[in-house]
Amino acid sequence: MNFLTFITYAGIFVFALTGAFKARTYKMDVFGGIVVAFVTAYGGGTVRDLLLGIKPVNWINDNIAFILVSAGTFFTFLLKENVNKFKRTIFYTDVIGLGFFTAWGIEVAQRSGANDLYALVMGVITATFGGLCGDIICNSIPNLLKRGELYATACAIGGAAYLFCERIPVEHNYNLLLCILVVAGVRIYSKRKRLMLPDI
Repeated sequence: MNFLTFITYAGIFVFALTGAFKARTYKMDVFGGIVVAFVTAYGGGTVRDLLLGIKPVNWINDNIAFILVSAGTFFTFLLKENVNKFKRTIFYTDVIGLGFFTAWGIEVAQRSGANDLYALVMGVITATFGGLCGDIICNSIPNLLKRGELYATACAIGGAAYLFCERIPVEHNYNLLLCILVVAGVRIYSKRKRLMLPDI
């Protein structure tokens, strides 16, 4: 298993956790948890593949990914702590997933012939649209659209760092790791310091 494959599956698992924890905060049953976990884990990559014309989409016939989503939901089901304790957990699993999926989305887009600009857009879509769909199912305002949340912006900054480092002699796996760390760092720092984009 190469590092990109590891990133892909790790991202699927942590986003499945994010979706399952989110479903629990809305008092859904196990089936609802699986649905939200599945959509959160696969939504962004599905939109990306449809836009790039990749057939079949990434999760079709991927049994490992399905097992990871199910395992994330089952793990969440086993935890019996108070729902309020999950808010911080949801944030940090989401941060990790954003970093993983930004790097994965850019890589897939480049391999499909997208130029750097649109590879960056595909990276942001891969990282954010699963959470967007999950929030919509939960009938909550998506983090992607909330005022004061550097959500997609963090992905764009990390993705831009990834594309920049591709032009200098940086080992590919280190470049992927850098993208993940930058996305996570910007997201966490902006949340703590309450940084936000200006109003339209």
